[in-house]
Amino acid sequence: MENTKELAFHIFCKPLLHFFISQTEHSSRVERKRRDSFGMFDGYDSCSEDTSSSSSSDESEEEVAPLPSSLPIIKNNGQVYTYPDGKSGMATCEMCGMVGVRDAFYSKTKRFCSVSCSRSYSSNSKKASILARLQGKPPTKKSKVLQKQPLVAKLAAYAQYQATLQNQAKTKAAVPVEGFSWGNYINSNSFTAAPVTCFKHAPMGTCWGDIAEGVRVEVPNTDCSLPTKVFWIAGIVKLAGYNALLRYEGFENDSSLDFWCNICGTDIHPVGWCATSGKPLVPPRTIQHKYTNWKAFLVKRLTGAKTLPPDFSQKVSESMQYPFKTSMRVEVVDKTHLCRTRVAVVESVIGGRLRLVYEESEDKTDDFWCHMYSPLIHHIGWSRSIGHRFKRSDITKKQDGHFDAPPHLFMKVKEVDAAGEWFKEGMKLEAIDPLNLSAICVATVRKVLADGYLMIGIDGSEAADGSDWFCYHATSPSIFPVGFCEINMIELTPPRGYAKLPFKWFDYLRETDSIAAPVKLFNKEVPNHGFHVGMKLEAVDLMEPRLVCVATVTRIIHRLLRIHFDGWEDEYDQWVDCESPDLYPVGWCQLTGYQLQPPAPQSSRDSQSSSSKQKKKAKSQQYKGQKKMTSLQLKEELLDGEEYSFLQGTSDQESNGSASYYIKQEP
Repeated sequence: MENTKELAFHIFCKPLLHFFISQTEHSSRVERKRRDSFGMFDGYDSCSEDTSSSSSSDESEEEVAPLPSSLPIIKNNGQVYTYPDGKSGMATCEMCGMVGVRDAFYSKTKRFCSVSCSRSYSSNSKKASILARLQGKPPTKKSKVLQKQPLVAKLAAYAQYQATLQNQAKTKAAVPVEGFSWGNYINSNSFTAAPVTCFKHAPMGTCWGDIAEGVRVEVPNTDCSLPTKVFWIAGIVKLAGYNALLRYEGFENDSSLDFWCNICGTDIHPVGWCATSGKPLVPPRTIQHKYTNWKAFLVKRLTGAKTLPPDFSQKVSESMQYPFKTSMRVEVVDKTHLCRTRVAVVESVIGGRLRLVYEESEDKTDDFWCHMYSPLIHHIGWSRSIGHRFKRSDITKKQDGHFDAPPHLFMKVKEVDAAGEWFKEGMKLEAIDPLNLSAICVATVRKVLADGYLMIGIDGSEAADGSDWFCYHATSPSIFPVGFCEINMIELTPPRGYAKLPFKWFDYLRETDSIAAPVKLFNKEVPNHGFHVGMKLEAVDLMEPRLVCVATVTRIIHRLLRIHFDGWEDEYDQWVDCESPDLYPVGWCQLTGYQLQPPAPQSSRDSQSSSSKQKKKAKSQQYKGQKKMTSLQLKEELLDGEEYSFLQGTSDQESNGSASYYIKQEP
């Protein structure tokens, strides 16, 4: 019982006391018998260092096997005790002025917090040394009594200061969404989330490792009445992106205190962190009397268990360092004329997403959001190098502090060989409409640029001046060969005004004297992306790219994902590549401090039909150009020569692997 009382004091008071008197002999003795390998206090079993400590009868309750070398953080030394509940009131140590639970204090009179303070009380030199450091002057016995309360005030102020810093850090790191919680959303609907490894561009996407259910971590213990911050071990029950559902060790099948947290947060640590950082491990109040030997319990439960890598927090920090800086100049697509680029300046960087302000915008409101790996941004001079249209800025020289982003920062495209058979103007294909990402449309190659870039126009919706042509690279996953939609059971959007329905490519090519772009020129690689239908994620609304929304994968066609925004109608869905930098794991917004848009409420859903009709009408009025009646000869080799067919795609299912999904049909 005596050891239990002393342990409670050290859990309650020792971290703060050590902050002020770390240089004293008292501190030296404490440091020699500080904590066991769990970060739990040994309890100061002995009255002096020369006498042997009396072992608790609970210590020999179970024999625990030694831990494997892969998990060296647990050692079988020291005794672990639970702490008192504090119902018997508080007391103040007459030696050091510390305040703690009265029952935990040493001696019958409860005058001292520990054996050390009791012994030190009779030594004027030790007493003077402590108070001199605290008061800045030679102490007397009288001054010790007079300065007791100011010392307590200092300790309390320090604890409050630490709590304030922690609250500020939490406020800065997370952007809460009122009324929405990913944890509640997933639990209440039994959803699954796409794993972090699906997002190579996201923090920890390439070094997530074996983090999975069952991994143990050290987290703050919120089921505790102590005023100081203490920790306990918890296991991952469920993973949802960066978010983990945790259960405190010792609760077994009891989920009453399960809680969600971001595994990359600052309060999540590998097992052993408390021991190395001098933080106390205290079992939750709900189960504190469940076991009498917590040490044996933890060693038994943690033997063979996995935890986070020791450098996990460092890896998180490194993966959230972004090379793009504010004031960098880039070339980015002109959102009012898709066929050209403009100079823009990086205004802010959040989680790798860039807020770009067009250089001519005086009030900095004319902006554009995209990820730093987006194919829509390029280094200064890119447009001229490939022959792309470019809007010259009225600003004749760089503004002070602005500088060109180095070319190596931008995403590299795959090199192509355009010397042999290549795309030609007038060739037909299928492409995602950049102004209506829910549709894959009949399209035409309007211009062939350098380095494998193509200007693509959507048939039947093109402006006369070509201002709505869009630049795709030949390896882009957003362009497809003729027949892709049909073979994969995707609705193909025919040219506006085309009356011969249902649309047939063979008839259309003959009517327009056009040829289809050869299948072998398209990107046929399908990575092992790991997505499944129904997975939750956070996705950018590419029609309003400043918004990141709660979303679901509803279809998978090879590497193409159909993204549905929860709470909105299907017509707002968007086709996105599996490696798009505009897709993020659950919890990305919280981790990076970006604002997450929750599912639309019922009131918004009711108004969707009318608003979507207005948007569609506005879109149709945007295109004023006449349909170009090109008379390109239908080459006979397409009809009589080489023919291509497609491997049947697996609709609405995952299709991973690098196998091609277009093959040449042998005669």
